[in-house]
Amino acid sequence: MTAQTTRPLVRRATRADLESLGRLGALMVEQHHQFDERRFLAPTPHTVDAYAAFLGTQLDNPAAVVLVAEHDAQVVGYAYAAVEGYDYVSLRGPAALLHDLIVDPAYRGRGVGQALLDATFTALVPHRVPRIVLSSAERNEGAQRFFTRMGFRRTMIEMTRELDGGT
Repeated sequence: MTAQTTRPLVRRATRADLESLGRLGALMVEQHHQFDERRFLAPTPHTVDAYAAFLGTQLDNPAAVVLVAEHDAQVVGYAYAAVEGYDYVSLRGPAALLHDLIVDPAYRGRGVGQALLDATFTALVPHRVPRIVLSSAERNEGAQRFFTRMGFRRTMIEMTRELDGGT
């Protein structure tokens, strides 16, 4: 697969994909924990199975979109978004929330993320939500540049303070 000539196959995830989804979800947990070990969950020996089980609950959720990207019949990335109504805590009207977008590091820079995001946008059209919202780890600058290129703009900044006296 070359960066500009071959787009990955993007399709709805199935139960047969759960092992791959768990592996990629655990990779995302590990990456975020490395960004800030006090803010993000630490990976455990059960993370792969727990993530797969969670995403398995979303496959039949009519308000959720779980897509996978394949290369040579291997899952190399996935996207998970869910439609939500008004959220007065976040001061946000109805929107889709992009919860996860992860691409296997060996396939990054090849258009997989863009293909997943484009397919996510398309899959959300029938839900008639006016926007899609996401959060990105502060230190995940590559993802932030990617999302900016894809038309996202900054709207919130999360700040964290430890309550145990740590700074």
